[in-house]
Amino acid sequence: APTIAAHCVHVTPSDVDILARHRVTVAHCPRSNAKLGNGIAPISRLRSAGVNVGIGTDGAASNNSLDMASELRFAALSAKAASGDPTIIPAQEAVQMATVAGARALGLEGTIAEGNRADIAIVDLEQVETIPTSDPLSSLVYSAGRGAVTDVVVDGRFLMRDRSLTTIDEDRVKYEVKKIAKSYKN
Repeated sequence: APTIAAHCVHVTPSDVDILARHRVTVAHCPRSNAKLGNGIAPISRLRSAGVNVGIGTDGAASNNSLDMASELRFAALSAKAASGDPTIIPAQEAVQMATVAGARALGLEGTIAEGNRADIAIVDLEQVETIPTSDPLSSLVYSAGRGAVTDVVVDGRFLMRDRSLTTIDEDRVKYEVKKIAKSYKN
């Protein structure tokens, strides 16, 4: 099974070499790291060394929203802020980290092609906050939020269609979660 190392905020150059040599994937969770005051992982240095870096959300206790759109944006922006270089982690690389690198971390490879099983999110970039879309990837990374997701297909099956969940009763889930949370308070 592939090895995944979470966070990797305080890695030394020697650590980076070890991660690269052993083909370890780093699960970069920048909003969790920021919320907990842990720092900013050197993702540009990791990627330059050949380390596969994917983007994760960590857990609800240290991130709250588990919102990949926000995570994607923050990963790109925090790398720029930490380095002082606005060209670090351009939109295309950020999207690659959130998609291809994440799949690679799980030992998955794939392409979007006729006959392949589909795991895909469809995003509407014709929102007030995303236009003009002269660069769709830049709009996706820096402007689109989770509300721009219109459809989600997993293994060829729609789990969300026209912004409505198809397999989950969202009101029931919220009710059950509140009930469980209340039982912990008592």
